[in-house]
Amino acid sequence: SDTKRLVDMVASAMRGGARIIQYRNKQAAKDLSFEQAHKLRQLTRAFGSILIVNDDPGLALEIGADGVHLGKEDFADQTERVRIGSIQQQAGAAGNTTFMIGVSCYNDLTRAERATAAGASYIAFGSVFPSRTKPGAVQANTAILREAKRKFSLPVVAIGGITAENAPELIAAGVDAIAVVSSLF
Repeated sequence: SDTKRLVDMVASAMRGGARIIQYRNKQAAKDLSFEQAHKLRQLTRAFGSILIVNDDPGLALEIGADGVHLGKEDFADQTERVRIGSIQQQAGAAGNTTFMIGVSCYNDLTRAERATAAGASYIAFGSVFPSRTKPGAVQANTAILREAKRKFSLPVVAIGGITAENAPELIAAGVDAIAVVSSLF
């Protein structure tokens, strides 16, 4: 099944050193999303790793994930402060006081400033390279990554088109983490 294949691939990535996993499946029906995220939660617990759910705070809280990653669309009717505060309140009510909230900042330092002020746990920039996963994505460069590291105390994550060949450039720019999809899957 798709879920078994996904779990097997993620287990391989974790055996290879991945310590933070993000569940992201925008096409899956609600039942399948729950099944896959739940299985990944069990797997990441067994490995002592972190599970972040993309775009769905309700699913993240329901399966006991370690956090949620929010994009531009996730703030449609609210400011970052209201949305992040609401999610933090829900997590606290569920007994998870260490629930992480990451925010995609694309190539926008002002967005990163708002996310930081709102209580985000980390900020992500990208696509730093052309990406098969997000072919039309906004481009962010290493200068933005360096500026974000200088300006903000939060961890900075680089996203988009990252490979073993170009990752050293991002590490040299000072990022705290890199997100990889196509190079692994």
